[in-house]
Amino acid sequence: MSVEGKNILVVGGSSGIGLSLVKLLHQLNANVYVVSRSASEEWPGDVHFLKADVNGDIDAVEMFLPMQLHGLVYSVGSITLKPFTRLTAEDFLKDFQLNVLGAARMIQQAIKPIKNAAGSSIVLISSVAAKTGMPYHASIAAAKGAVEGMAISLAAEYASQQIRVNVVAPSLTDTPLAQSLLNSPEKRDASAKRHPLGKIGQPNDISQIIAFLLSDESSWMTGQVIGVDGGLGKLKTS
Repeated sequence: MSVEGKNILVVGGSSGIGLSLVKLLHQLNANVYVVSRSASEEWPGDVHFLKADVNGDIDAVEMFLPMQLHGLVYSVGSITLKPFTRLTAEDFLKDFQLNVLGAARMIQQAIKPIKNAAGSSIVLISSVAAKTGMPYHASIAAAKGAVEGMAISLAAEYASQQIRVNVVAPSLTDTPLAQSLLNSPEKRDASAKRHPLGKIGQPNDISQIIAFLLSDESSWMTGQVIGVDGGLGKLKTS
């Protein structure tokens, strides 16, 4: 995948999918910039890092970024699973603020260097739950559905400037964020069996697709929502 020499921003790159992506992009010789609440000891030494909370003051992002930014990945998310009657307005607002407004604010901060690159790629992360009905997912599915809608709108708005916007929609992936759902052999086995391919997703499964969407090989793709979900979103095998 041709991302060598490209300047790429990963928002939320300290764990899970974001961390896997930072490592992969570094291996592919990209120049990696990370905005996150914390650093990771697993990062290569030449990663550019800005400590910031996407829900807080992010004005420093504009000065942190290079003059040209060839890619932006918003790898910040949440998993709020509750019966609908137990969801509060605060739950819905928190999920929307983190997943949708956080992404919108970061793109706004980065849009000038993105435009300067004369051909760049934005990748947002949704969830299989946005289009596949699942119990207890009302809040996060609503937020991720909004992420997909925003991405498609941005893809249309910026297509004439050669800025591509795509979405990756994973199913449950083995990350720290999902730890409470996978913290026993029984839970892991049950989750694997829910997926037609019979296994749980790994961070590298998702980061490989994101890297492809950042690369020149995907230069004719925009406005797409790509399911990386073990078949859960489309297949019924029993």
